[in-house]
Amino acid sequence: ALRSRSGRSIINGNWAIDRPGRYEGGGTMFTYKRPNEISSTAGESFLADGPTNEVLDVYMIHQQPNPGIHYEYIIPGDNVISPQLLAHRRPGEPLNGQLGMPESTNHEDEDLHREADTLTGQSAGTFPVIQPGRFPSHQPENQVPAVQPPRQNREHNWKQIGKTECTTTCGKGSQYPVFHCVNRITHEEVSESYCDSSTKPIPEEEACNLFPCPAFWDIGEWSECSKTCGLGMQHRQILCRQMYANRTLTVQQYRCHHLEKPETTSTCQLKICSEWQIRTEWTSCSVPCGVGQRTRDVKCVSNLGDIVDDEECNMKLRPSDIENCDMGPCAKSWFLTEWSDRCSAECGDGVRTRSVVCMTNHVSSLPLEGCGNNRPSETTPCNNGPCAGKVEWFAGGWTQCSTECGSGTQQREVICVRKTDGNFDVLNPYECSYLEKPPSQQSCYLKPCGSKWLHTEWSTCSKSCEGGFRVREVRCLSDDMTASTRCDPQLKPEEKEPCNTQDCTPEIDENCKDKYYNCNVVVQARLCVYTYYKTACCASCTRVANRQSGFLGRR
Repeated sequence: ALRSRSGRSIINGNWAIDRPGRYEGGGTMFTYKRPNEISSTAGESFLADGPTNEVLDVYMIHQQPNPGIHYEYIIPGDNVISPQLLAHRRPGEPLNGQLGMPESTNHEDEDLHREADTLTGQSAGTFPVIQPGRFPSHQPENQVPAVQPPRQNREHNWKQIGKTECTTTCGKGSQYPVFHCVNRITHEEVSESYCDSSTKPIPEEEACNLFPCPAFWDIGEWSECSKTCGLGMQHRQILCRQMYANRTLTVQQYRCHHLEKPETTSTCQLKICSEWQIRTEWTSCSVPCGVGQRTRDVKCVSNLGDIVDDEECNMKLRPSDIENCDMGPCAKSWFLTEWSDRCSAECGDGVRTRSVVCMTNHVSSLPLEGCGNNRPSETTPCNNGPCAGKVEWFAGGWTQCSTECGSGTQQREVICVRKTDGNFDVLNPYECSYLEKPPSQQSCYLKPCGSKWLHTEWSTCSKSCEGGFRVREVRCLSDDMTASTRCDPQLKPEEKEPCNTQDCTPEIDENCKDKYYNCNVVVQARLCVYTYYKTACCASCTRVANRQSGFLGRR
């Protein structure tokens, strides 16, 4: 862009792009060129012959790497004229590149012009004979010029018969007079060979069609689309221009009001943008209680429906595919399995076992203090009848594993016996204390359980009589004590059951008796609210109070 120091824009001003052409500014005329950006690699340029009469500023804005600026300029210099050049210069020759005025008037040439005008019979100035540079050669002062022979009268001369067509139909064009050779008397056109070519006038340029051309809308090129994909906007500059003297000038817009003004903005779309699509709903929270996370599937999809890399979509607009979820505070409880069906000993005392787990968020196993110190027992005694036994440790066979799956225990009876004829007498264990006692318990593992139901202890009954209910929490857990969905629903323990279904009966207090025979009158008069009557008619007032509380409970 080009602008004067006073702030007046000359080329590409006010953030608008001008068309290539000629623009006046700084006392000179600038030629602005902008090659086709697609077919040419040349840059923009402007050129002026100068000189400039004010300081001009050149501005450049670029979005790509600066390709560089090339500039040339000419500064004025002193015209140094050599004395030898002045001594040998002929009249009419250029002086230091400029055409000088003749040093003296050549009277002989003036006489020649007047003689030509007299011979043609026309007044002076009708057919001007102007030939720049027709000055006689410089001759030495001691040489006498040759005498020119007198001109003879001729029958033909040059005559202006018209003008050329104007170069423009408006806005100041140019045209030239047309001279033909004619008969001096009849004015009939003849061949130019009849006239002296040296006397033919030189056509001078004349202005024509001086009235201004109609103003018109000069439409600039569309700018780049504001968006690389999707719907954007593009702009172009619309200027009211007028042609005059082969120059296109920008004028006030009211001069173009007779024309419909073209649009300066337009929508554009280079291509359809890829967009984010949410492919799935949110998953369930990752934890049954506490704070966890949930996810969903978010993909970048092209306008053809194909899944493309995320970089194809606007990352700033990407929907979230993971978020936190709060399932509420976790309750810490002991979870138990049912007691094993088998006793650890085939005879004598043994135990039955069950699994006990403390669970909270993420269903993890915690130390004892996680659910408190009242940890339920994992074993319970059992007895399948007495056993017989010599002085030695006698170990019975291992019982079946306490669990059908997962980790369990096996028991066996280890006793001190004395062998008699065909019999064994069981002795006190201290009788065999000097012997190494075999282990009576070992761990066992038959197969993985997969998943199994665990439950908490029953809660307190909701009512003490006339039918209440109690609840417990039941969960399906895998071998590693994580939540599972593989348990058999038909084997799921009950989570709620009725309790205390017996009728409510008031407790009989031996000291609560009626002291008067007419306590029914006290009840009817509603005097039981007073302490004296409540004590004197204790039995009657108590029965009324129980009936009222039972009625309100049933409501």
